[in-house]
Amino acid sequence: MSGFLDWFFAFLTTMIDGVWQIISGIFGGIFKIFNIVDYISQFNTFKGNFGILDWIFAIFAFILVMAIWAVIICMIVLLVRKYIRFRKSIVGNEDLLKIGENSVSQDALNTIYDDEEPEEIEEEENEAIAALAPRFSRLEAIDRKYQYYVAPDYRKDFTLVDLCTDFRNFACSRMGLYYEERVIRTMFAGLAATKLILLQGISGTGKTSLPYAMGKFFQNDATIVSVQPSWRDRTELFGYFNEFSKKFNETEVLRTLYEASLNDDINVVILDEMNIARVEYYFAEMLSIMEMPDPNEWRIELVPSSWENDPKNLKDGKLLIPQNTWYVGTANNDDSTFSVSDKVYDRALTINIDKKGIPFEAPDTPPSP
Repeated sequence: MSGFLDWFFAFLTTMIDGVWQIISGIFGGIFKIFNIVDYISQFNTFKGNFGILDWIFAIFAFILVMAIWAVIICMIVLLVRKYIRFRKSIVGNEDLLKIGENSVSQDALNTIYDDEEPEEIEEEENEAIAALAPRFSRLEAIDRKYQYYVAPDYRKDFTLVDLCTDFRNFACSRMGLYYEERVIRTMFAGLAATKLILLQGISGTGKTSLPYAMGKFFQNDATIVSVQPSWRDRTELFGYFNEFSKKFNETEVLRTLYEASLNDDINVVILDEMNIARVEYYFAEMLSIMEMPDPNEWRIELVPSSWENDPKNLKDGKLLIPQNTWYVGTANNDDSTFSVSDKVYDRALTINIDKKGIPFEAPDTPPSP
């Protein structure tokens, strides 16, 4: 046993001696680096042989060495501070993770052992949604407007010939607009053929004023939408939901479509200069909807889910496109516009208006619902 103890003592002594040499060596080296007394003694030994140039080089060398050591010390301090901040952030994240794990575990236990809590949470969410202001404020205003709505007595004692003649006389006598009878008859025939009518021709021939006058004649003003060159998607027509304000940015087109779903009037949406942007981009969804043979499938999704205070004609966030709405686009063919694609021509009735109407005398004709 004594042999083992002698060996173990020698073993530990050697190891501790090595550790002490490392520690003493490090601290001894640091002490030797910053031993100012030794440096002064050395300087006093050699300064007797210094000339002017030696003094200049000595001062320069001393400043340079001190600057290098200052930079090294600053870098070491910055690294230590960065490491401390890094460790603090790791510890903070670990604490948050632990809190999150505890929360998830508690939620899981609550879900397992408390069957009534999910229902309470759902009720609270519904109450919170109900407390919010309506996200479709303009459509809600339309609902209030039509709460006690009584449909007008629509005129029915007319033929198609009478209708075209009365409208032509109305445009002339009340609005100072002159149209050929052929153009008006083609326009009304187009209403029965398709929901999209394209008026094209040179500028100044009354392409925009024709559907505008129709709205005045039917006592339901047309909605004029000035297409912009930057239009690229459906949000330009129907609007979009703002996640931050929890409001839907409603457009005039959306308002017109929704109000048309509550009445039997003739509703006209004018897409003025519709080919100043690519029709296939911003009107793509409507072009696809028009291909569906069943009008009950003509639905556009405005929001992915429904709220309790949404407008009454909005079902599951979707709006049914009413059949009493027509879209009339005007197109100028010049260098500032895009060519209309075959996909649009296939779904539209095209009317070319290449010259201005000739003035004529017409009897005073009132509008008619």
